[in-house]
Amino acid sequence: PFSFYHGRTGIVFNVNRNALGVEITKVVGNRQLRKRLHVNIAHVRKSRCNEGFLKRVKENDQKKRDAKLQGQSVDIKRQPEGPKDMKIVKATEDDVEVLAPLPFIENYF
Repeated sequence: PFSFYHGRTGIVFNVNRNALGVEITKVVGNRQLRKRLHVNIAHVRKSRCNEGFLKRVKENDQKKRDAKLQGQSVDIKRQPEGPKDMKIVKATEDDVEVLAPLPFIENYF
């Protein structure tokens, strides 16, 4: 069914008056097939997956230019977030509820 193609990312190969030719990969069995579809323009939107990367590249280039003018070196590599700060949980003894399994009782009738 055509619902397989909903939300897929593809490459435009043809432009018509009110439709776009889009090339999409579809997994069939153990291989990937390139399917070519013509889709109405109303059902197509531009992919935004690359925006964050392009924004980061632009910011890094600006940082490099500024550092070069000041004669400094700048580290533009992404750093991992690292562990979260520690927290202390305070509770009174009444709030603490100990969960334990019930003892097993054998019934011999």
